[in-house]
Amino acid sequence: MAKVELKQPIIQEISDNVKDAASVVIVDYRGLTVIEDTQLRRDMREANVVYKVYKNTMMNFAFKDTEFEPLTEVLAGPSAIAISKDDATAPARIIAKFAKTAPALEIKAGVVEGTYYDAEGMKAIAAVPSREELLSKLLGSLQSPITNLARVLNQIAEQGGGEAAAEAAPAAEESEAPAEEAPAEEATETKAEEE
Repeated sequence: MAKVELKQPIIQEISDNVKDAASVVIVDYRGLTVIEDTQLRRDMREANVVYKVYKNTMMNFAFKDTEFEPLTEVLAGPSAIAISKDDATAPARIIAKFAKTAPALEIKAGVVEGTYYDAEGMKAIAAVPSREELLSKLLGSLQSPITNLARVLNQIAEQGGGEAAAEAAPAAEESEAPAEEAPAEEATETKAEEE
């Protein structure tokens, strides 16, 4: 079997992985310990990010004539690829967070939703919160005015309820007082009639 035929399945695997990808990030993993690499792979897997090490020539062939072709410029030295089909910022965010504890890990470049970014651009992408975080912040900001309105209405009801109760108490006392006086008046009138 020729060398080209052996390489073709690997090139096809890379092509299949990057097809319809929201983002592809090239990483220099040189200097990571086995434990760090294992943890990074676990973090990527949990976020549904494909993280693999391929030969640069294989990635070159797979990226040719695609939107990921600009990444071929950074394919020198040890390179790993992180691919996400769902969350465009996940690979950069996970790598940047992981690099805080493992400084040997470096982002070389990436393509996010069809746009090429160098290492500095990818750092900016890494700062973007995930979709879930953005949605929860939006939901929180939408709920905040509703919650505040509910509090205000509750306070008004409590204050109004307190005043209404205070007004109702004297009225109840007044209605009870004539009821007590009436039998006394009737008793006086009946005495007067008897005499």
